[in-house]
Amino acid sequence: MAGWSVSLGRIAGTEVRVHFTFLLLVLWFGLVAGMQGGAAAAVDAIVFILAVFGCVLLHEYGHILTAKSFGIVTRDITLLPIGGIASVERMPEKPAQELLVALAGPTVNGLIAAILIVLFGADLGAELTVAPMDDLKLDFATRLALANAMLGVFNLIPAFPMDGGRVLRALLSLRLDRARATRIAARIGHGIALGLGFLGLFGNPILVFIALFIFLAASQEVYATELGEAARGAGVLDATITAFSTLDMRSTVSQGVDKLLSSTQRNFPVIDGAGRLQGILTRDGIIRALTDRGPDTPVVDVMERPVATVDRRAPLSEAVAKLQGGQPLVGVVDDDDGRLVGLVTLENLAEYMMVVQASGRRHQQDGMPTTAVR
Repeated sequence: MAGWSVSLGRIAGTEVRVHFTFLLLVLWFGLVAGMQGGAAAAVDAIVFILAVFGCVLLHEYGHILTAKSFGIVTRDITLLPIGGIASVERMPEKPAQELLVALAGPTVNGLIAAILIVLFGADLGAELTVAPMDDLKLDFATRLALANAMLGVFNLIPAFPMDGGRVLRALLSLRLDRARATRIAARIGHGIALGLGFLGLFGNPILVFIALFIFLAASQEVYATELGEAARGAGVLDATITAFSTLDMRSTVSQGVDKLLSSTQRNFPVIDGAGRLQGILTRDGIIRALTDRGPDTPVVDVMERPVATVDRRAPLSEAVAKLQGGQPLVGVVDDDDGRLVGLVTLENLAEYMMVVQASGRRHQQDGMPTTAVR
């Protein structure tokens, strides 16, 4: 994501990035409006779309600042044509906290609409056309107030990844465990996605895209929640790979190629003479290095760093949070001397989760309490 976006700086501790496709969207709106109404219409369209995404940014900061009040950090937010995507270190697990964080965004949109009505005379009761936000007969404040009202309502649809899906899960979690609440909310989201997709078949391809997005997001939310539940109470060593190949600081890319072709491993830790983790040579890094630099390139020139690590005594949930943050793997180190003792990957976590779930089903069939596999 970062390679296709540009940073606008940090606001309240969170980096704000703009994806290049967002810039294309702005240009597209300006071009279409200019062809239909001239230069003045083009300027109006560009200013309006920038104002709308300014409101989207404020919506996201409603979530960010509310989460921050509960000690949850948001590393960055990227503006896309579909809205904002925030990289949150974790989601609040207490239902009341998740409810407040989820409602904060739509509340911001409601407040913006109210301010535009009270202070700038926006009139949401005006006669609206089929495409009201594109109708220049409506004043700017009215169009922007309408956009915020629509953003607020749209985000309250009870389906992941919209805020309404998290509101629904939070309400269900008041009576059910989080995993079951997530599954129920996801099934409702799947139903909504299928309905939107069906409507989209009658001439609105955007609805089909939204339906696919909602369906996949709901499935991903279930997986992430079940993974978190499987990791609950477990130590990182319960899901650690201890048999793996490494490269040393003097290795070349050609040696990485040999290890890549002779095993199923795809990411290779680079360690120093004391066994401390210094970087990761990924499969993609190997291919890029072969193309751009050649097989004799030192791995230290193309390895990724820094690499996330956890102490071998840490809870598994700590490694899960780092992996869900985008790390290709997490190194498990001995805190006494910093030596690398194992790896945790998403693939291995998935296998661990399957074992825990299978074990839980077996215990339930035998009438025994469910415990994690240790």
